[in-house]
This record gives sequence, C-alpha cells and structure tokens, in this order.
Amino acid sequence: MARLQLNKSSLARQQTQLKSYERFLPSLDLKRQQLMAERAKARDEVARLEEEVSALAQQVGAKLPMLAQQGVDLDGLVELKDYRVKEVNVVGVKMPALDRIEVAVRPYSLLAKPHWVDAAAQLLHDMIEARLRVKVAEERVKIFDKAVATITQRVNLFEKVLIPRAKANIKKIRIYLSDEQMQAVVRSKISKRKHAREALS
Repeated sequence: MARLQLNKSSLARQQTQLKSYERFLPSLDLKRQQLMAERAKARDEVARLEEEVSALAQQVGAKLPMLAQQGVDLDGLVELKDYRVKEVNVVGVKMPALDRIEVAVRPYSLLAKPHWVDAAAQLLHDMIEARLRVKVAEERVKIFDKAVATITQRVNLFEKVLIPRAKANIKKIRIYLSDEQMQAVVRSKISKRKHAREALS
C-alpha cells in the first residue's frame, strides 16, 4: 500500500474518497436488505413446494391404496421428457425459473389396466412437476445465499475498513498540517524578533 502523503492535495483526495464511500454505502446496504428479503421469500417457496410434494405423496397413499397390488406394472408410466429453465433478473441477480415442463404419460390400454391407473398417472405427473419445482427453488436459495454473502462482505469492507481508514487518514493529515502551520508561525515570530534585534544593534 502506498505511504500516506501528509499534504493538502492528499487531504482533498481522502475527503473525496470518504464522500464517495459514504454516498455508495447506503445503496449497497439497501441492495443487501432487498436480497435478504428475496432470499426469505425463496426459502418460504421451497418450504411451500416441499409441503406440496408431501401432500401429493399422502394423496397417493390415501387415494390409491391399490398401488400395493401385485401384478400392475406402472414402471415408466409417467416420466419427465424435457424441461427448460430460463434466467430472470431478481434485484440484479440472475436466477433460474422454470419456463417449460414436459411430462409424458406412456400410452396404456384402458381395458388392460385397472380404472385407478388414470388417477395414479395424474398424481405421478403432478409429483414429478412438484419435485422439479422444489429443485429449482432450492437452487434459487443457494444463489441468494451466495449473493447475500458477497454483498455483506462489500458492506463490511466499506463500513469497517474503507470509511474508518479514510477518516483516520484525514485526521492524521489535518493534525500534521496544523502542526506544520503552528511551527511556521513560531518560526516567523522567532525570525521577526531576530530581525528586530539585528536592526537595534
């Protein structure tokens, strides 16, 4: 780090830096608060979606106890064919959002399968979709966690390092300049007295 110069131009530079730090800090802190609020919403969304998955699992057990029946093959009946995740901007952070989900139900003979297979297919379809939504929502929380950590580091850098250092530098330069000024006054008085004495003798 460059050594602090104790002069008026250095003082002006430090004062300008301090003003810009103090002007920038509130907007940084506001962004941190917005990110924290969005992260809280994202966490609530994960909890809500997980409850949805749990409720669907309970529905499967309650509405379709016959799934335990032997001899009815449901393997591969419903599968995730494709999905697309788009990027959305949330408080200046790029976030994943589900754009499209394609879940396919394998064709089956209505006569060869029991009547409840339709309900099972729909519930499995909903379950696959809900689990995918949970996965994307959890990814959003991870991204928000990282963004909040990064901006908190920046806020701390301004609050705990840059602003206090600039204030300390300003104080140090002012004390030095004040001492210099006082010494100049003293030297001037001594010089005047010396000239006055020389003039008398």
